[in-house]
Parts: sequence; C-alpha cells; structure tokens
Amino acid sequence: MKYINANDILPEQLLSMIQKYYQGGYLYIPKENNHRIRRQTDYKIELAKRNQHIYLKHLEGTTNGQLGNIYHLSNASIRRILAKEKERYQKMKELIEQILPLWGMENRKIRQVYPSAWEIDHSYIIKTYENKEQLERNVKISEILSDCNIPVAQIVPTKAGEKFAGHKDLSFLMTKKLQGSNIALIKDSKTIRKMGCAIAKLHKAFLQCEKSMTFWDNSLLKEMKGWVRDILIQNKWQLINETEYSKTLDALEKGYDQLPRQLIHRDVHFGNFLFFEDELSGYLDFDLSQRNIRIFDICYFLTGLLSEETENPFTPKEWIENVKSAVAGYESILALSAAEKKAVPCVMECIEILFAAYYISTEDSKHASDACHVFHFVQGCESSLLNAL
Repeated sequence: MKYINANDILPEQLLSMIQKYYQGGYLYIPKENNHRIRRQTDYKIELAKRNQHIYLKHLEGTTNGQLGNIYHLSNASIRRILAKEKERYQKMKELIEQILPLWGMENRKIRQVYPSAWEIDHSYIIKTYENKEQLERNVKISEILSDCNIPVAQIVPTKAGEKFAGHKDLSFLMTKKLQGSNIALIKDSKTIRKMGCAIAKLHKAFLQCEKSMTFWDNSLLKEMKGWVRDILIQNKWQLINETEYSKTLDALEKGYDQLPRQLIHRDVHFGNFLFFEDELSGYLDFDLSQRNIRIFDICYFLTGLLSEETENPFTPKEWIENVKSAVAGYESILALSAAEKKAVPCVMECIEILFAAYYISTEDSKHASDACHVFHFVQGCESSLLNAL
C-alpha cells in the first residue's frame, strides 16, 4: 500500500481537524463506494418491504390516517405508496382477467383482497400459487375438512373439470367466498376466547385428515437446532445472543417428547379465521399445514397479537389476559396437558427466534428486530404466563 502525506492532499482546515484526534502516525481511510452502495441497497430493500406491508394493511381495511400514525408518515406519503403498490399489482389483475374464461367468468368485477388473493364479483376468491405441491395439499385438506362439516371454502372447478388452473408458471385456485369477515377487535377477551375455541375445533377435525393422507412431519425442536441456529451463528448472535438461544432451546428440549403432536394449521391469525354474526363462519389457507407439536398454533396466534402494527400496543397485563382467554376457549373443546402448559413460554420464545432467523436470512432487518422485541417481551412475562395457565 502506498502512503501519502496528508499535507499534500488534504485542505489545511480539514487536516487541522483530523490532528485533534490523531497525528504522527499512519491512518488508513477506507474506500466509501462499496459501503455506500450496500447501505443504499439495504435501504431500498427495507423501503420496498415496508411499502408492501403498508399495502397489505390497506387491503385489510386500515385507514390512511391509521397507517400514517403507525408508520410515522404523512397522508400524502401513504397515498403515494399505495398508488405505486396498486400499479405494481395491476399486472397480476390483467393476468387474472386472461384466465377467468377458464371458469366461464369473462368480464367480471375483480378486487384485490390480499397480495395473492382476488375477489371476483363479491362471490368468489381466486388465489395465486407459485408452489403447485402446496396448492395440491391445500386442496386435499379442504376437501377432507369439508367432509367433516368444517366450514372451509368450496372449490370451484374449471369448465374442463380441473380443480385448479395453471398459467405462466403460476397456479390459480378458485373457491366460493365464505360468508363473514376477519375480526378487528384484538383486545376483546370474548373475541380471543372464540379464537381459542376455533383453534381447538380445527385441531379435532385435523385428526380426521391424518387418517386420510400423509403430511409433512416437522419438528420445532429440529428447526431450532438446525437452520435457525445456523443463521444465528452466521449473524454472529447480533439480535438473539447465544445465551438466550441456549436457555430457550434447553427449556424446549427438556419436555419436548411429552408434547402431543398432530396436524396443525401453522399460520393461525385473524386473517385466516372468518366470523359472521359473532360466530365462526370459516377457516382459510392450509398452505403451511404440517404435523408438529399441537400447542404451536395457539402460541403462534398469541405471539402474533404482539407483532401487530398498531397505534395501541399491548401492555403485559393486557396480553396475559388475552392468553388466559384464548386458553380457556381452547380448553372448552380440548384439554391441554400439564406439559403443554409448562412449555407455552418457551414455545412462544422459540417461534419468535425462528421468525428472527427467517427475517435475518431474507435481509429484512425491521421484521427481524420486531421478532426480537416480541421474544424479549415474552421473556419478561414468563412467570406471569405460567401463573395464568
């Protein structure tokens, strides 16, 4: 490396400032271009993810004013973001218009209700899939649950009698739109109790599914000891430190063999459960369904409440009351074992560690940080959780 005298290249004023901090030796000044480009790229990625999340909240019914308060943006900025996202999704709408004739539904009214789902004439839902196997599993589960008189969306076959259609590397599934809507009152104890009941009813029905087909047998413990740990090591334990990880893993491993396993939903949140006139009217989306520990679903749902982007986040006391309500609802249908109740805090913490690792792997630092925040929130509530159960 060639050394250059700072007197020869730096302005006198700047040199004088540097000498206040360091003088009389060699000072390495790194190039800034690559770092600056990387920072700019990271920033653009974060903005893109944030804008997609804003658009999703918009589709779920959050007002522009509420979005502005949540994301600390002006109404003008929210309108600009939504307009840009709508333009991006317009291309998918045009593709859906091209394939609707496969169901004999030309010139129908189309409205996006989710990034991957569209409402047709207020009566049908068409959903896009990149993974055909995932779609086929969803179809099979829906058919079995329907035979068990569980309220799920009825599949609408194409004119050719196919259960779904393929076009341009995508698959499209059309179902009749279920009556009802998603719950918005996430702090209402009666509502949370109903969600607990709904999860338990689904778990009972899932036992019938297991008699009819084979499912992916997954293990939260193996995930924690495998890819999750690998990513945290690659991240040099920056968000979740090794001591926290090891403590949580040890707690899970100690009682894992005592936890009942069965088919679970794996994506339990308000968006996948519909209610009409205050009663459960339907279950949605079995794309991630798998065999795993039974309490994963209820723990996933309850930690998900903490990760909601809201103007009015939960206090520990409010959240513990919701936990009690959800568990009471679940146990009105199915009893939880003592081992399951004891494992609830560590399963919740494992779920958030899993999410943190996933978001680290996708370079989504905001949501990785959010997952860590929820992890530490649950950690602080461990004794209250166990007392509540």
